[in-house]
Amino acid sequence: MSIMSEMGTSTTASGAMDPAHLRAVLGRFATGVTVITSVAPDGQRAGVTASSFNTLSLDPPLVLWSLSLKAPSLSVFRSGPHFAVNILAADQAAIALQFARPAEDKFRDIATYEGVGGVPLITGAIAHLVCSVVRRDPGGDHELYIGQVVDAVHTDRSPLVYARGGFGHFAPLS
Repeated sequence: MSIMSEMGTSTTASGAMDPAHLRAVLGRFATGVTVITSVAPDGQRAGVTASSFNTLSLDPPLVLWSLSLKAPSLSVFRSGPHFAVNILAADQAAIALQFARPAEDKFRDIATYEGVGGVPLITGAIAHLVCSVVRRDPGGDHELYIGQVVDAVHTDRSPLVYARGGFGHFAPLS
């Protein structure tokens, strides 16, 4: 018996990749949890929970993340010249859920302050990276955002972690 047969199949009967299976496989990769925020030129704010965040380059300082083309906030992210990556603390799972779900005002009852370019920064997050948008590129059913970091701050609190469809916390190995 092969390892692949022990782990399950990745394709449907038609030979196409099964999205549910792929999601389960990708869920085995633990990530930090971020809320990406932006503000449109008209002042409309947007925020989404994203685990698709990653470092692209240290010199120049570039990061990337992706947003679903079906996201109601897509127009705000497309029009805003800046975005912020709010890296959430272990005690901020409720904030991650609030920004992950559809809502008219995702910022309701969330304490924020303004960063460079007026982007909302979530109070209590363990780190903030404010970025100027360098590129927006198509990526299947998502749009890829590349930003140059123009401001970055952090604390030493513990991060919120996401894996297998649930939240957890980081515990270093002894």
